[in-house]
Amino acid sequence: MARSGNKAAVVLCMDVGFAMSNSFPGEESPFELAKKVMTMFVQRQVFAESKDEIALVLFGTDGTKNALAHEDQYQNITVHRHLMLPDFDLLEDIESRIQPGSQQADFLDALVVCMDVIQQETVGKKFEKRHIEVFTDLSSPFSKDQLDAIIHNLRKSSITLQFFLPFPIGKEDGTGDGGDGNLRSDHHGPSFPLKEITEQQKEGIRMVKRVMMALEGEDGLDEIYSFSESLRQLCVFKKTEKSSMAWSCQLTIGSNLSIRIVAYKSIQQGTAKKSWTVVDARTLKKEDIRKETVYCLNDDDETEVPKEDTIQGFRYGSDIIPFSKVDEEQMKYKSEGKCFSVLGFCRSSQIHRKYYMGNQVLKVFAAKDDEAAAVALSSLIHALDELHMVAIVRYAFSKISNPQVGVAFPYIKDTYECLVYVQLPFMEDLRQYMFPSLKNNKKFIPTEAQLSAVDALIDSMSLVKEDEEEGRIEDLFPNTKIPNPQFQRLFQCLLCRALHPQKPLPAIQQHILNMLDPPTEVTARCQIPLSKIKTLFPLTEAIKKKDQVTAQDIFQDNHEEGPTSKKLKTEEGGDHFSLSSLAEGRVTRVGSVNPAENFRTLVRQKTASFEEASHQLINHIEQFLDTNETPYFMKSMDCIRAFREEAIQCSEEQRFNDFLKALREKVESKQLNHFWEIVFQDGITLITKDEASGSSVTAEEAQKFLAPKENPSEDTAAALEEGGDVDDLLDLI
Repeated sequence: MARSGNKAAVVLCMDVGFAMSNSFPGEESPFELAKKVMTMFVQRQVFAESKDEIALVLFGTDGTKNALAHEDQYQNITVHRHLMLPDFDLLEDIESRIQPGSQQADFLDALVVCMDVIQQETVGKKFEKRHIEVFTDLSSPFSKDQLDAIIHNLRKSSITLQFFLPFPIGKEDGTGDGGDGNLRSDHHGPSFPLKEITEQQKEGIRMVKRVMMALEGEDGLDEIYSFSESLRQLCVFKKTEKSSMAWSCQLTIGSNLSIRIVAYKSIQQGTAKKSWTVVDARTLKKEDIRKETVYCLNDDDETEVPKEDTIQGFRYGSDIIPFSKVDEEQMKYKSEGKCFSVLGFCRSSQIHRKYYMGNQVLKVFAAKDDEAAAVALSSLIHALDELHMVAIVRYAFSKISNPQVGVAFPYIKDTYECLVYVQLPFMEDLRQYMFPSLKNNKKFIPTEAQLSAVDALIDSMSLVKEDEEEGRIEDLFPNTKIPNPQFQRLFQCLLCRALHPQKPLPAIQQHILNMLDPPTEVTARCQIPLSKIKTLFPLTEAIKKKDQVTAQDIFQDNHEEGPTSKKLKTEEGGDHFSLSSLAEGRVTRVGSVNPAENFRTLVRQKTASFEEASHQLINHIEQFLDTNETPYFMKSMDCIRAFREEAIQCSEEQRFNDFLKALREKVESKQLNHFWEIVFQDGITLITKDEASGSSVTAEEAQKFLAPKENPSEDTAAALEEGGDVDDLLDLI
């Protein structure tokens, strides 16, 4: 069909003669197939919001309506619709108002009428392309008298031509593909056995091939399509056509280097156009609906308040903070204008793909006709590429836009080179999630057979096929060529509702479902690995065990003080509530006032990683110990307890054990033995494997670690203080 991109004038020329209604039993007639192809083409143009204008010319009609009709010339040819933008009226005309005629007309005469429509109705309009599409079965007689003049005028007017026939056309002969007696290419259209094609149709085929080769040489034969082939190509709605606008700016590096650039959107997330509106259910007109907004007080009388007496409010918790339009304008971020400024450079390996964000990708080129900018930008691109570096950029689209930070990396192809810009996250955009490692639980450690089975499954489901001999890589699932199923379904339903308001919405088209299926080659290849997976990973029903009831639960003391729920919560170590925690607000780091509580909050809310939070906590513990005062020793104990509890919960037992070992060495080096006595009395020791499966420390080792080490110097001092003699001292030495 007509290529998109530039504005085109397209004339659809359809044969409605009586021969078009002939068909084999159980098959659709060429007339119905031609209408289907035209409908699919027009609906694609409508939903793509194309600027192409379309006219419709019918030949073989009972009447005659065209500007060239005179006496017996150009009879039974009707200009049904003049050049204009396609709409649902045209779709409705094609579906219900175009009916088969009882006459026949010369398709070359119809071609002349189409050329006249284009020449007369494009005057004063700018069209980059002029195009005619002919739908016929070539059964009508035609005259060759004006053939040379027709070809000459088509070339002179730069009018391109396409033919759509009920059968495929072969390049070797004038009858069809192959010559095996059956020209049926697929299940979409009727079959036309070779013997069933009439002599008139064979003559028409030769004429069509002669015209197309005269216009475009051998390539002209590629512009002859069968109905079934066209239905297969047109079954998908086209996306809305949008031209990428150039964004001009200055790429700045420091205060002295500036390069004129233009940027284009290379990739942008597609969204369905939000065109829903409220209309009257009877008249279907928007003008018949009037919307009124009334503001009332929340009182018994619902007192009406003038809009001038209202003001915006920002809800913050249970309070509403008044915010006027003036405040809102002052609050908005105001930049100096559009910006593309390089903040610095870093290794490309430091920018992980997981940091890519935003809904668009920009390609940045040097400004057109600026040789100095082209040389400067090319030097920057090649330098980045050779050094494996990228630029970190501050990007602002306009004065009223919020600035972004992004990465610009070099992109060098055979035909062009540019910088590719992708947005990067700010601190608030990142989400840190900490999950316990599966390796710490022996139940979750897979066997070698299971690992190899999963590896085989991943290899078998590869969507890339490599040809080692030719060094070529084939994409088995080209997602860039798959239309968005959301758009396809929306357009399908809108079309159905526009043409058939009373009918229920149709089911999803099968070809859309097929596009989302895995490639057949991949499905077949992964069957054996999948069977191994089923064998090695058997599914068993998980039976919930009943909670055991002990005698203590049955014969518990009901006279204990305090409610049971409160006691349970205390024993389980529930979250502590304090006014100081409310005053602190949102916890973002471990502070010195409530370090233990801050640490618990950071770890449980996953505001920071366990490693980062524990590092901050250890720093405070060391600071408390340096004071060598008992109140700070007690604060350190609270921190150590919190560290131990959370380490067990988060499977970070090794991190705590390493910390406690290092702490003991520090205590010994600074001679803080009285602090270690507090640790010993509280029984805070290494996390054992009985408490956490990831630990290798036994209970005996943990108890031995906690015991104070024998210190000869301390024993000597004690002996001297008690008045021991020199012999006792020598024995000790």
